[in-house]
Amino acid sequence: MFEFVAKNKRLIQIILAIIFLPFAFFGIDSYFRGVGGGQAVARVGDYSISQEEFSRALRERQDTLRRLAQGRADPALLDNPELRYATLDGLIQRRLLLENALRAGVTVDDERLKEIIGRQQSFQDETGKFSPARYEQYLRSEGMTPVMFEARLRQDMIVQQFMDGYADSTFVPRSVSERLARLSGQQRELSQYVLSPEKFLGQVKLDPEAAKKYYDANPSEFRIPEAVRLEYLTLSVESLQQQSRVDPAEVRKYYDSNRRQFEVRESRQAAHIFVSAEAAAGADARQKARARAEELHNQLQKAPGSFAELAKTRSEDPGSAANGGDLGYIDPGSMKDVPEFEAALYKLKPGEISAPVETRLGFHIIRLTAVRPGQSKSLEEVRPQIEQELRKQLAARRFAELADNFNNVAYEQSDSLKPAADLIGTAPQASGWITRSRAAEPLLNNPRLLAAVFADEVRRGKRNTEAIEVAPGTLIAARVVERRPESTRSFDEVRAALEKRIALREAGRLAVEEGRRLLVELTQGKNVQIAWSAPQLAARSGFTNIPEPVVRQAFRLDSSKLPAYAAVENLQVGYTLLRVTRVQDAADLPPEQTEELANGLRRILAQEAMSAYLANLRQKAGVTINKEWLEKKEDSTPPPPSSKPDRSAPPRRSGF
Repeated sequence: MFEFVAKNKRLIQIILAIIFLPFAFFGIDSYFRGVGGGQAVARVGDYSISQEEFSRALRERQDTLRRLAQGRADPALLDNPELRYATLDGLIQRRLLLENALRAGVTVDDERLKEIIGRQQSFQDETGKFSPARYEQYLRSEGMTPVMFEARLRQDMIVQQFMDGYADSTFVPRSVSERLARLSGQQRELSQYVLSPEKFLGQVKLDPEAAKKYYDANPSEFRIPEAVRLEYLTLSVESLQQQSRVDPAEVRKYYDSNRRQFEVRESRQAAHIFVSAEAAAGADARQKARARAEELHNQLQKAPGSFAELAKTRSEDPGSAANGGDLGYIDPGSMKDVPEFEAALYKLKPGEISAPVETRLGFHIIRLTAVRPGQSKSLEEVRPQIEQELRKQLAARRFAELADNFNNVAYEQSDSLKPAADLIGTAPQASGWITRSRAAEPLLNNPRLLAAVFADEVRRGKRNTEAIEVAPGTLIAARVVERRPESTRSFDEVRAALEKRIALREAGRLAVEEGRRLLVELTQGKNVQIAWSAPQLAARSGFTNIPEPVVRQAFRLDSSKLPAYAAVENLQVGYTLLRVTRVQDAADLPPEQTEELANGLRRILAQEAMSAYLANLRQKAGVTINKEWLEKKEDSTPPPPSSKPDRSAPPRRSGF
């Protein structure tokens, strides 16, 4: 939501993992101690989570899921018990962390809050400056006042700072990370012997009535669900876009009106030597950093050619220091976090070195390496791009014009799709067989459409469905042209396949029994005659032609005494014996790979530590939940289409 949070992706992963694993350490039942009277959804100590607060958080999470699914989310996923409990658990955890952060003295001053708000793109005008009007408009659209929004943002930042300090305290000894790196690169030499069910089929004595008994005991397994075939019409922005024709005069007009859009602005290649000093570091620290920067600048005045060498040895920006301070090409407006840097850069001449430039991060000595001049693209260069944009606009307008009429015609003249087809100029398409739960065609595999198609009036009455939005900018109206009732396959149809399946299952059981006997003998050191496969080196990843479960099992074995034996059971494919005969340790890994593994371990440890910390906070706070209210359904998702729509009602508006 906020740029401040977006820059801390590592910790966000930890936060999300905590939020989406509700009640992992306690179980739901441990909370239901009864919250007493009132309208609270839950209580955290003396703090009540109101129905309004919970409903707002649930709507925000549902909106996020809709955006991620691009409007195709199953309505059942948007208001189920798991999502509601996860949402409430997130509110509880946030409250616990906020209270303890405030108790620990974590604060966010007004200047920092103002800076974060000012940097939000949603609140900026075309010039990149903070716009009070846009800020207020956004808050009105969210139903919030500035006081409410700023208080919420301040709380988010306090919680984030508190978690920063907690997670950054996680420590992984170097010896542990090096050991982890060696283990991750280890290889093991293994051989396999597979006892497949087919080898034991000759030993299976199948009861003549086994297949019939199974058939009678599992009727649902042989049921063929009801299915229908459709003819349907699709009205979409995409199809209208393909039909749209663009007037060349409109292309010229668009180009002339949007010339700035087709300009390649001047960019400048910069290098810098950076001396770190955060704004919150204090006056003394800032002054010392300034002195170091001025000392470096004095050296450069005497020897400008030493810039790259000084950057490598003295710059505190690890990302650019190794490259002599090179930052690559910088476009205007791309350094909004440090506007002083950009302002100084665009005053320099090629090869010129600036005096120390102060930003909120510290001090920068900047060298302008090169200038790439701006230029305008010609009409011919951008004509395809403009035509595509104009086609989109024309299609969107045409879609808006047709959508309501398409819906009304399909519904009112429900005995045929022809009137609706004539309206949009498209012929109906034919579908394959469709069940209540699934359609092979992706566009038809939509829960709302499937529910409408199997409504009695459409399925049995052969009437059109209404126009249903199956994807953003895509409407479908359909009718049933053929229906296949639910039925059950006869025993004679499935008998042969069923007898083979039962026989293989019994053979698989015999293979497992024999494999277990052999494994016991091998682990006891007995001389067992087995046709092992040729030895192969296997790594923890990159399984090549060795099945993944076999490799996983091989790396679980104690390798202190070789050969070592284990097995993998699978009734379908048999019983696999495996033998590890050699362990090959990894060569020394590059430092960056070792550091990456250490960082991963730190993240895991931080997550576990935070989970344990939250468990302790919950126990002390005494969390209680109103289970009855929590499990009420919200009116946040549209109801499914009625199976008996009133065809005599006035023309409806689809809302598209």
